[in-house]
Amino acid sequence: MSSELLQAAADSNQWSAIFPEIALGGLALALLVLEMILPRASHRVIPGVAIVGQLVLLGCLLVTFNAPYLGYETFNGLLLHTRDSQFMRVFFLASSLLVSLLATVSLAKQQLPRIEFFHIVMVISAAMMLLAQSNHFVMLFVALETVTVGFYILVSYFRASPLSLEAGLKYLITGALSSGLLLFGIVLLYGVAGNPLLPDHTGQGMGFGELQAFLAANPGNFLASLGIVLVLSGIAFKIGAFPFQIWVPDVYQGAPTPVTAFLAVASKGAGFAVLLVLVRTVFLPYASLTVPVLTLMAAATILFGNIAALTQHNVKRLIGLSGVSHAGFLLLGVVASMSNTQAIGAVQFYLAVYLVASFAVFGVMTHVAGSNDAEQDLDHYAGLAKERPFLGLVLAIGLGSLAGIPPLAGFMGKLFIFITAFQAGLYSLLVIAIIGVVVSIYYYFGWIKAAFFETWRAPLLEGETDDRPKPSAVQWPLGLSLGLLAVVTVVFGFYQGPLGDWFLTR
Repeated sequence: MSSELLQAAADSNQWSAIFPEIALGGLALALLVLEMILPRASHRVIPGVAIVGQLVLLGCLLVTFNAPYLGYETFNGLLLHTRDSQFMRVFFLASSLLVSLLATVSLAKQQLPRIEFFHIVMVISAAMMLLAQSNHFVMLFVALETVTVGFYILVSYFRASPLSLEAGLKYLITGALSSGLLLFGIVLLYGVAGNPLLPDHTGQGMGFGELQAFLAANPGNFLASLGIVLVLSGIAFKIGAFPFQIWVPDVYQGAPTPVTAFLAVASKGAGFAVLLVLVRTVFLPYASLTVPVLTLMAAATILFGNIAALTQHNVKRLIGLSGVSHAGFLLLGVVASMSNTQAIGAVQFYLAVYLVASFAVFGVMTHVAGSNDAEQDLDHYAGLAKERPFLGLVLAIGLGSLAGIPPLAGFMGKLFIFITAFQAGLYSLLVIAIIGVVVSIYYYFGWIKAAFFETWRAPLLEGETDDRPKPSAVQWPLGLSLGLLAVVTVVFGFYQGPLGDWFLTR
């Protein structure tokens, strides 16, 4: 019997279903091998190998997007492959590629090892891709902790910077706390699902399907409710939602700019991918609990993120707090998805346009930043549009999209979220979201104003020099990428085409 079970388990291990993750992990290992066998003078080609390899993998994933394994569980139910998880795999791989491009500029300003950075980025991306396909709490926790441990290293990668080391320590402490909350919630759910005194108890309470059936048969259980709240709290840390956003400004400021971009886009996307799966399947029988909790969290997140960003002069802190507000808008879509399935597509479209606009802005930040990466103030952008017109234009398009200004893609992303929220009857939350959009225009346009208009500065005294960093020259690979991001942001604002239909067709 045991041999038959082992054979059945082996038959479910469909390795081709996780070929992108295996290939990405293999590419990450290949970088370390190349570093060992190539002469030091040739190490400068290794980042190019990483970028080209990820670009090829992204192309392969897009070509095989509608793979035959979609809709099936593999690896004994650990993974579930859906079109939503397939979209998130593309999302994470694209984020990894763009982060690697930003790193070629950012790392050139530092005297630090470079190959290890690209290696860790790809390992984290592969873990995120598995996280998006998780169908079991063991798979979810292992993948999530792999991501978190990788970020512990990347956040403090600029080890010569005290702010980077401080950010790494703060992320370590808050990350450990969030992992503890998540694990405690999982343990509570597993323990209560195995209680023989309750209906439909099962020893397999770690699987999403079994746990959903148990929760449906045991509504209103206190321990199950507590476990659900703790799991949601652990995920709220990862997405930077109120009241678990306390780490965001300091960590975003101290982390290297490419890592800040990775946290702001990919890590947030991973959190929402997990959140959508949990609230719409596993925790659906407890919607009477999850909907109010997420509604209050969304409202507080939108208000806090936008109000706190108003007084920021450091652009990394500003983009971090604005990212908190974007987490609130996405939470609005998650709440709407509980009664309107089109909201899932609206959330995914928002994530896609958020990725495009955010990396456009972070690309400009990477070029403007000096050797002290953590100190990036609004004053550093004075005259940017005059000195570097291309960077100024990309910055204006990216920030305009994040603010939700028509006719840019960010406006359509917010519009889709708001429409689905209106259809779901979330009128009070919708009013708060609109207020948040209006408030965000102030600080986003303050940044644009700094780049495009002359502002008064106190005259330099005798012997003083202007210590503001000079924007670095734009090299063609990243320049081409920034140009494409800007063009996509504008085009998607006017015309979403078949891609928009794909997102909103359920």
